[in-house]
Formats: sequence, C-alpha cells, structure tokens
Amino acid sequence: MSIRILFLGEIVGRPGIQALKDGLKKLKEQRKVDFVVANGEGVTSGFGIGKNHALQILKLGVDLITTGEKTYFKKEMVEHIVTNNRIVRPANYPAGNPGRGFRICEIGGMKVGFITLLGTSDFPRTHLANPYLAAQALIEKMGTETDAICVQFHASTSAEEQTMAHHVAGKVAAMIGTHTKVLTADGRILNGNTAMITDNGRCGSAVSVGGFEAKSEIERFLTQIPSRSSESWGMLELQGVIVEIDGSGKAADIETIRYVAATTSEKPAS
Repeated sequence: MSIRILFLGEIVGRPGIQALKDGLKKLKEQRKVDFVVANGEGVTSGFGIGKNHALQILKLGVDLITTGEKTYFKKEMVEHIVTNNRIVRPANYPAGNPGRGFRICEIGGMKVGFITLLGTSDFPRTHLANPYLAAQALIEKMGTETDAICVQFHASTSAEEQTMAHHVAGKVAAMIGTHTKVLTADGRILNGNTAMITDNGRCGSAVSVGGFEAKSEIERFLTQIPSRSSESWGMLELQGVIVEIDGSGKAADIETIRYVAATTSEKPAS
C-alpha cells in the first residue's frame, strides 16, 4: 500500500487560480494523485488569502491549504480560519492564535499528519517561536497518532529550508519548502525516509518574477519607489512535487512537477 501526495507551490493571484481550473483535475488523473496540498499564501492578488478564494481553490480540487507570514493579511481570514479546518497556519505562531498549525488526514487508509511552520529570516512583520524546536515537539506529539508526517516549511532562505530538512530527516516522510516561488532542482530522499525539496515553486505564470510582471518588479529595484505588483498571465503552470509514501510511512519517491496548464498573455474573459 502506498499513497501519492501532490504538494503544489504557492498559488499566485488570479493566474494561479486559472492554472488550477485548467490543469489540476487532469494532473491528478494522469499522475494518480490521492491528496493535494497547496500553499495559498498569495491567492488573493499575491498577498494573503481571502475567504472566498480559499473556498474556491478547495472546490477546484485542493484538499489542504497551507499559509505563511501573510496568514492574517485579509481581516476576514482571522475569523474564517477558525471554522475552516482545511486551512493550516504556521504552528509557531503565538499560542491561542486563530486557526491550527497541524492537521491529521485520512488518505488511502493511512493517517497522515501535516505540519506547517514559518522561518525566521526576512519576515519583519512576524517574530515567531523557533520553528526547529516547534517541529521537534510536534513530531514527537503526533508520532503515536499518525502513520506518516509531512512538514511544510515556509521560509525565505535556502539555508533555513535545507537545515530543516536535515533536522527532520528520518523522522518524517516529507519536508517541503515554500515561499520563494522558484522551483528548485534538489528534490531527493534523505536517510532513506524523508523526501525533501528546498522550494516547490508556484502556480501561475512561469515567465514572470514570482508570478508578477517583470516590468513592475524591475522598476521598483531601479527607482526604490514602492509600487503595486502586477499579476502575470504568461505561460500558466502548476509547479510542485509528488511524494509517494509507502505503508511504513517512509518516502518511496519524490517527483518534480511542471504542468503547463494554459498559455496566455492576457487575462481570459470572465
């Protein structure tokens, strides 16, 4: 017995949602996916996630949504995350914060625990508990309640993400990095147990700067004048990894995914 979990990269704005509409159902069928986890940090215009967008991507086939430093950017999410148990916020937010930092799901007869944690570098608006200690405590707590555990680490630096991978190696089935929205080439299995990747990319435009139009991002670096990022609609892709977990709770395989969902240069007519 084994299960296949698709970890999608950060969904960036309306192009990311369009990519899900165009490609997720086909991708799940073609790759025999049992469960889908997606980072929803940037669903609402690239900055946070609103209630309606959360419900929309769940209807499109995502089973579990993870977040990061923008968990509470949309005021409505502060209340909605309490009642929606399919959204998981970083577990190292202050105790008592709205929402939950982990979830146990039944997948193909296996109980799989999902933990989300936030890194410590380059997040000036958040000052959270040590994610490595939090991971250790949660893995110990969930070990007797689950057949396998997956950690998603939303961090800004590759050093943090790779350190977390080695920290949990042999203790969990997968450690998936998110946040930079750039699909890395280092997907592999550590210690014969743990699938890892530094960052699993993004859902949205593949010919962009993190899902946004390059022109506005370049202009901001040239002028140092704050400006709003613009969503890019060029070459929409679903990026991520599929992790196969065997009956013993160990990672049997990790496969990098770049699924071209649609190719367009402008917003489709609504």
